[in-house]
Amino acid sequence: MADELKLRLRYNLAFFADDPGGEEKTEQPTQRKRDKARGEGQVLKSQEVGTAFLFLTVFFALKIFGSWIYERVAALFQHNIVRVAEFQDDFQDDFIHKYLIYMFGQTILIAAPLLAVALVAGVAVNVRQAGWHPTTKPLQPKLSKLNPVSGFKRMFSLGKALEIPKSLAKIGIIGSAIYAMLKSETSMLLKFVDMGVAQSMIYVFNLMINLGLRVGFMYIFIAIADYAYQKYQHTKSLKMTKQEVKEEYKMTEGDPHIKGKIRQKMREASMRRMMQEVPSADVIITNPTHYAVAVKYDKSKAAAPIVTAKGVDFLARKIKEKAKENNVEIVENKRLARALYSAVEIGREIPAELYQAVAEVLAFVYKLRSKAG
Repeated sequence: MADELKLRLRYNLAFFADDPGGEEKTEQPTQRKRDKARGEGQVLKSQEVGTAFLFLTVFFALKIFGSWIYERVAALFQHNIVRVAEFQDDFQDDFIHKYLIYMFGQTILIAAPLLAVALVAGVAVNVRQAGWHPTTKPLQPKLSKLNPVSGFKRMFSLGKALEIPKSLAKIGIIGSAIYAMLKSETSMLLKFVDMGVAQSMIYVFNLMINLGLRVGFMYIFIAIADYAYQKYQHTKSLKMTKQEVKEEYKMTEGDPHIKGKIRQKMREASMRRMMQEVPSADVIITNPTHYAVAVKYDKSKAAAPIVTAKGVDFLARKIKEKAKENNVEIVENKRLARALYSAVEIGREIPAELYQAVAEVLAFVYKLRSKAG
C-alpha cells in the first residue's frame, strides 16, 4: 500500500514537470539557444527592476521640476477662479470647446516633463536588461497557450507561488515607508490644520515626493531579489538535455564523423595533386629514409626553385617510388631535406639561405642529365 502511494505521488508530481518522461535538462544553454530565445522574445527581464527605477526617476523629476509644476498649477487655478464669472455669463458651446482645449493643453504641458522622464526611464531600463532586439513573435498566437493542461501547470508553477510573498513584501515596504514617514512628520501634521491653502499644498507635495523616493529606495531590495530569481528561472528554462547539446553541435559544427571523412577526402585529394607534381620535378632530395622533398626550377615561372611535393615516412616512400617510375633523380642530402621540409610549404619558393645548397644539387642533376643525353 505504501509503495503504491509513493508511485502515485511520483507520477502526480511528474505532471507538473517541464518535460514529463523526457530526458533531464542538466546542461547550460548554448549561445545559439540563447540567441534563438532572444529572437523569439524570451529574454531575461525583471518587472520589479523597471518599477523601482521608474519610481526613483519620476519622483526625482518631481523634486527637480516641483517648483515649476507648482507655479503652473497655481496659475491654472487662478485662471479658472478669475473666469468663474464668465462661466455664468457666456456658457455657450463655443466657449466650452475653447476652454476644454485650453485645459487639455495646459494639463499636457504640466505633465510633459514627468511623461518624458517616465518614457525615457522605461525604455532605458528595458533596453539595459534585455538589449535592443525588437520582435513581433511574442504577439503571434500560439496554440500551446490554449492548452488547458499547460495553463493549469502555469497556474500552480513556482513562479506563480512566489507572486504572493512578493506582493506581501511590496505591501510591507510601502506600508512601512508610509508609517515611518507619518511618524516622523507627526508634529507637522498637528499643525496642518492651521496652514494656509498654498502652504498646505506645498507641504503635501513635498511629503508625497519624499514618500515616493523612500518607497523607491526600499523597493530596490525587491528588485535585486526578483532579478536574481528571474535570471535563475530564465537560465533554467533554457537548459538543454545532453542529446540536445549534441544535436546542436552537429548543426553548428557538423557531425564529427562527417567532418572527419571530409578532412580525409581533402587530404587524399591534396596528396593526389601533390603526387601528380612529382614526375615533373627536377630532383627529389631525401634523408634518405624519413624525408623526401620534390624541387622544381622553371626560370620562366619563378625566380627561385619551388617545392612541389614533400612527405615523411610512408608519404616519403610514395614520393620516391613515383620518382623512380618517372626517372626523376633522387639525391640524398639529410640536412637539406630536413631544412626544406621544415621551412618551405608546397608550392612556395625556397628561402634565400637555401639557394646555394639547392643550386649545387640542381647543378649535379643537370650534369647527370647532360652525360646521359
